[in-house]
Amino acid sequence: MIYILVGICLPFLLPSVCSAERSLVSDRLENVTQTISKLLEGYDIRLRPNFGGEPLHVGMDLTIASFDAISEVNMDYTITLYLNQYWKDERLAFSNSEEILTLSGDFGEKIWVPDTFFANDKNSFLHDVTERNKLVRLSGDGAITYGMRFTTTLACMMDLHYYPLDSQNCTVEIESYGYTVMDVVMYWKSTPVRGVEEAELPQFTIIGWETNDRKERLATGIYQRLSLSFKLQRNIGYFVFQTYLPSILIVMLSWVSFWINHEATSARVALGITTVLTMTTISTGVRSSLPRISYVKAIDIYLVMCFVFVFAALLEYAAVNYTYWGARAKKKSKKGKAPEEIKAGSKPNTDQQETYMASEDIIELQDVRMSPIASIRNRNNSSKTGNNACEVDLSKFPPSFRISRTTGYAYNCRMTPGLRYRGNKANSIHKTKVLHAIKKGALVLKASMPKIKDVNIIDKYSRIVFPVAFFLFNLGYWLFYFLE
Repeated sequence: MIYILVGICLPFLLPSVCSAERSLVSDRLENVTQTISKLLEGYDIRLRPNFGGEPLHVGMDLTIASFDAISEVNMDYTITLYLNQYWKDERLAFSNSEEILTLSGDFGEKIWVPDTFFANDKNSFLHDVTERNKLVRLSGDGAITYGMRFTTTLACMMDLHYYPLDSQNCTVEIESYGYTVMDVVMYWKSTPVRGVEEAELPQFTIIGWETNDRKERLATGIYQRLSLSFKLQRNIGYFVFQTYLPSILIVMLSWVSFWINHEATSARVALGITTVLTMTTISTGVRSSLPRISYVKAIDIYLVMCFVFVFAALLEYAAVNYTYWGARAKKKSKKGKAPEEIKAGSKPNTDQQETYMASEDIIELQDVRMSPIASIRNRNNSSKTGNNACEVDLSKFPPSFRISRTTGYAYNCRMTPGLRYRGNKANSIHKTKVLHAIKKGALVLKASMPKIKDVNIIDKYSRIVFPVAFFLFNLGYWLFYFLE
């Protein structure tokens, strides 16, 4: 019976209940609208909360959405994050309860908000799809939560001495632009950063982060600055497969020439030049992705040493080829000169030395015979018969005449007093002695070098020396950079 009565009365009761709920909602909305309107009446957006009193404390926290890119060339990185700011404005208090109003982002343009900026920012933009990514939450006691989502490119000065085996520290610097510590004091919330564990980068791994705050003394006053520092470790896998492994294989390829016959000139030269050009190409590709910095990086040391090993392999064949064909040429020259020396009965070594000394100290007489001055030509003709023909009579010469070939005219002759020479005979003799000493030392060094009868010995030693030296270099290189 009761169910029948309820079924009969329910259609008549529902409209009244729904209308009552609508009236309550409309009354509440009307009250909120009136409340917000009353709050904004006489509100001066130009003045900070508690103006003229104690400094306003503004809390900060960040949520990392993603690391988009890190550029070594531009020394910066791009990151997308959520920035939330918390402060209390007693002018906006509307109740004693814990009621919270979530308002649109446009409300932030009608109230005072902190003039927060990023000190190391290069370029930033606020996301506006589908609407501007801002939120404002107003509590009954006037506490405000102001959040926004944006992407920013921040400067990160990197130390690339150990590149690509390096780790970097990239920071986010937050500061108030106009309010000094006398007006606004910023601080990190109890949980300052979120989302770091989920963030992923293609070339780096985030191994840690830390926050700190400090006061910066600038020209316009002392400001509070909050810093968030990320510890980034570079992933070496990309460089192993793109740079290190190809360089190792190219160096090993240059050793193949040690097993090729030394008479196969075209094969060994082509192999050496190919490996040298390949190492040059790899080095150019690596440098194109890095800034033009003056100091030496770890990868530069490795590539330069690989280039040295490849170039040394090419020079090794040059030494083999020179030794082989030089020995054959000496044998042929000895065979050709021996019969002539026997027939002539001469001593080639002594004659060659005398000819060399004569060419160093005696000047040909063609210069004198071709002189346009008749007195010099006459003196030349008389020098063939006279004992003192080398003596020059200065009265025969015009006043402006100077004898320039000092050594030639004074050879085996008594120098005439008063005769002026352009050169210095002492310096000339000193230079000649120095040249003779250098040549003598070179001959002694050449004689002390071991005589290689079989050029294949050079290749045999190279097959051992080059791989061992390259292994020791790699051992020292990787131990040094991994143990740092």
